[in-house]
Amino acid sequence: QVHLVQSGGGLVQAGGSLTLSCAASGRTFITYDIGWFRQTPGKEREFVAAIRWSGDITNYADAVKGRFTVSKVNAKNTVYLQMNTLKPEDTAVYYCAATKAMSSYSSAYYSKNKYDYWGQGTQVTVSS
Repeated sequence: QVHLVQSGGGLVQAGGSLTLSCAASGRTFITYDIGWFRQTPGKEREFVAAIRWSGDITNYADAVKGRFTVSKVNAKNTVYLQMNTLKPEDTAVYYCAATKAMSSYSSAYYSKNKYDYWGQGTQVTVSS
C-alpha cells in the first residue's frame, strides 16, 4: 500500500511559478511510475505529466510542455511538479498518482485508469 501526501498548491499570478510535491509513505517510490493529473469542475481528470520509475523518462501534455517539469527524488520518496509561466487555464485541482512500474509505460502513462494510488489533491489558482 502506498499513501501519497501532496503539498505546495496555492494562488499565483499569471506568469508566476509554483512547485507541487507528492510524498509517499508506506512503500518506497523507487519502483513506481508517477503521474500528475488535474481536474476542473465538470470536466474529466486530465493528464499533465508522468515520470517513469527509473526517472529517465518524462512525458508531458502538450498544454504544459516547456513550462512544467516533473522530477523524482527516490531518496526522499518524493516527486515534484515544477510549474513555470503559469496561465489562468492552468487553474485546477492537481493530483499525483502512483502505480507499480508499468511494462506498458509508453502507451499507458497518460491514462488515469492505470494508476492505483492517488494523492488528496491540491488547488492551484492562477489569476490573470
